[in-house]
Amino acid sequence: MNDESTSKLAKRLLLIINPGSTSTKFALYEEDQSLFEITLAHTTEELSGFEKITDQFHFRRELILSELSTRKVNLNRISAVIGRGGLIKPIESGIYRVNNRMVDDLRKGLLGQHASNLGGLIAIDIATKLPNADAYIVDPVVVDELQPVARLSGHPEIDRISIFHALNQKAVGRMHAEKSGKKYEDLNLIIAHLGGGISIGAHRKGKVIDVNNALNGDGPYSPERSGGLPSGQLVDLCFSGRFTHQEVKSMITGKGGMVAYLGTNDFRKVNEMAANGDPKAALIIDGAVYQIAKEIGAMAAVLKGDIDGVILTGGMAYQESFVDKIILMIGFLSKVYVYPGEDEIKSLAFNGLLALDGKIGIKTYK
Repeated sequence: MNDESTSKLAKRLLLIINPGSTSTKFALYEEDQSLFEITLAHTTEELSGFEKITDQFHFRRELILSELSTRKVNLNRISAVIGRGGLIKPIESGIYRVNNRMVDDLRKGLLGQHASNLGGLIAIDIATKLPNADAYIVDPVVVDELQPVARLSGHPEIDRISIFHALNQKAVGRMHAEKSGKKYEDLNLIIAHLGGGISIGAHRKGKVIDVNNALNGDGPYSPERSGGLPSGQLVDLCFSGRFTHQEVKSMITGKGGMVAYLGTNDFRKVNEMAANGDPKAALIIDGAVYQIAKEIGAMAAVLKGDIDGVILTGGMAYQESFVDKIILMIGFLSKVYVYPGEDEIKSLAFNGLLALDGKIGIKTYK
């Protein structure tokens, strides 16, 4: 066997799994090269039959395995299965090996129900059936770098907690810094992830010192989340006898926001409705713009106006008219940079490869 053949055989495969609220994204990497990347969109109707996020485990896992089988992927060559991190205990940024304690916390939804909880669960399920693979997560949504004053809510029974799109915000922040010829740790940025959920973070010198809780009813409404609701009216709703605990939770996450107003969580469809003259769809879009701009303004105050850039990212940022409306409201704060979509798959693969090569330490979840 020649050296070239040996080299090809030695190349490692990394399976990357990124479940989102409205899609399942996964990719196969050979070392640092993407062989393919797939996005499977899930309609409201598809997901409505599952009471809890974890009930979607088999459904999403089988979709992934079916596609890998169709593409005749040799699973035995996979060295790492890397999932998006979920709602476990607040932890520092880094890569973690999936262990039994993490699996238990992901199943419980320790800090809430979110599709990212399925990342580690699917990763460990697949990895344990392979001869040479371990399962990992990277920068889960519970990465916590909040400054102490940002934790105060207004009542001692309730603390503000850090739940946001940490992986994408961190990845886009680092990518932007590199493009600018600077270090992420030297910049002050406001980064808005605009997707099925919306999180807007104040990044001060490499730390996210304040960010809205993108999962549990804080910040702007999104395609399927309510964002912040008036507290008094929410309390009245909870005790009205009309809804169960789970139904109210679903109003906040899963069945809130645009899907509650318009019956769809597909932002592209909402924009089509508005373009075709639907006044309600147009109003709901304008409401999202308004709330996003207000939240960005709040983060500008957190950074005391010392802002090196505002970054708009996530799937909603593909809609240029939507982005233009946001920029019209917040452009006076700083230069606005738009990076549509997300860089989460690439970031997961990059971190996984660094860990396999021993260039970064693999952390233990405790």
